[in-house]
Amino acid sequence: MKRISILGSTGSVGTQTLDVVAMHPEAFVVDGLAAGSNTRLLMEQVHRFHPRRVSVSTPELAAEIRSSLPAGVELYSGREGLVEIAAGGDAETVVTALVGSVGLQSTMAAIEAGRHIGLANKETLVTAGHLVTELAGRKGVKLLPVDSEHSAIFQCLNGENREDVASITITASGGSFRDYTRAQLKNVTVEDALRHPNWSMGAKITIDSATMVNKGLEVIEAHHLFALPYEQINVLLHPESIIHSYVEFRDSSIIAQLGTPDMRVPIQYALTYPDRWQSPAERLSLAKVASLTFREMDYERFPALKLAIDCGTMGGTATTAFNAANEIAVARFLRGEIPFLRIDEIIDEVLQRHENAAHPNLEQIQHCDTVTRELAAVL
Repeated sequence: MKRISILGSTGSVGTQTLDVVAMHPEAFVVDGLAAGSNTRLLMEQVHRFHPRRVSVSTPELAAEIRSSLPAGVELYSGREGLVEIAAGGDAETVVTALVGSVGLQSTMAAIEAGRHIGLANKETLVTAGHLVTELAGRKGVKLLPVDSEHSAIFQCLNGENREDVASITITASGGSFRDYTRAQLKNVTVEDALRHPNWSMGAKITIDSATMVNKGLEVIEAHHLFALPYEQINVLLHPESIIHSYVEFRDSSIIAQLGTPDMRVPIQYALTYPDRWQSPAERLSLAKVASLTFREMDYERFPALKLAIDCGTMGGTATTAFNAANEIAVARFLRGEIPFLRIDEIIDEVLQRHENAAHPNLEQIQHCDTVTRELAAVL
């Protein structure tokens, strides 16, 4: 049986990871669960999956649930708790389903401890991709993508010579406002933005999908995961989300991965790779779908996507600054402090003031992250 730990167990990817575990109880043991503040759901997970180690976001929340934990369960809190769940215990694989750059320290700790990573926390590679991939290579750790797009590319590359790759294309649903003009976005609400047409995701990633920031983060992540230059990474609007991404080879052949929009498929593949097991996902009927549509990406309509790719091309701390500015701007929008279009503007204004460090170490990355957040909070 494979022992796994989940960072972000009460979020969208975390709960769907546990759906996969529940479908294959003979194959998986849950070693550790780390959650934020949703202690009610966490306690339900604890009593169902019997982890040996649990963490919550604050010492206060830990004190609230301590007496309700089964005997023998170790309890932690805060960022130190994330590291304990990631690097302690006996897990072979750690699913990093946290949202935001908060996942960086714990992911690196898991890699240092020799855990394989089921990577759903794209911000880790966006913020410090060169450090993470170098450490994973040195430790012999697999970075197995959980995002549907990167899982698709990973699957399309199986058994292929990387030198034969001409390009990869990441598909984008377009999010909640894919058919809106910039002018129509002026007065959209938080509730409007959270109505994603295809996927069931958390609030932050749903807003990122609407601004197309999420696709920009995925381009940067793909650069690090697959060691490809940015000029070989494309983005294509595909409203149906049936083709999850594809690879074109130098002989003009294209291999694509298709399926119904269900995150449990890439999650399960990351946990069972290289094997494929029975999945709870609905089977894809192309006859029922009947047609698939595609549109070239409009970078004027989605300026944050172009900013992300520009930052990736620049390298250094530019991607760290991009991610930090976006996290703060999205949080401000979700709190009702700024309008939707202000998200793009804050990212742009932050980047105009950013002084890039070309080859940053972890301390420089963390400093950049901190000062960028402070700036984005007041712009």
